[in-house]
Amino acid sequence: MELILAAEEPLPIIPLPAELILGVVAFAILLFVLWKFAVPRFEKLYEERTDAIEGGLKRAQETQEQADRLKKEYEDQLAGLRAEAARIRDDARAEGQQIKAELREEAEQEAARIKARGEEQVTAARDAAQRALRGEVGGLSVQLAERLLREQLADDSRRSATIDSFLGELDQQGVAQRTGAN
Repeated sequence: MELILAAEEPLPIIPLPAELILGVVAFAILLFVLWKFAVPRFEKLYEERTDAIEGGLKRAQETQEQADRLKKEYEDQLAGLRAEAARIRDDARAEGQQIKAELREEAEQEAARIKARGEEQVTAARDAAQRALRGEVGGLSVQLAERLLREQLADDSRRSATIDSFLGELDQQGVAQRTGAN
């Protein structure tokens, strides 16, 4: 009996035909609902995501191009600034040379003024020395003449005339010696 009972009971692995039909209909309905509502949403989300990624890539590429343009502008500005700095340095050097030349010229002018002033002082000192020497030589001449003549020249005008004639003779002798030496 047990065998008979076992033969009447369905096998657990094989589904019943009603369950099989109900499963197929439920699967078709589920497939239809997914195809009608879920798949378009997935497609829409996929397209949005693709657009977002492509847009992001495009924006990234545009940003990269803008960054490259800004970098080129920066490098151009930097090159311009370097050229400007070089020009400023050259101008400063030229100005320094000009100032140096002006200072040298001023120093030469000052040296010429000092030299001229020195020459004037030397001339004035020589003239003063000549006057002093003339006076001394004149006095010594008179003393010498008094001794030689044994007479005293009391008159001042006569004394001055004698000194002047003596100094004139000395000047003529000095000029003759200078020209003869040359």
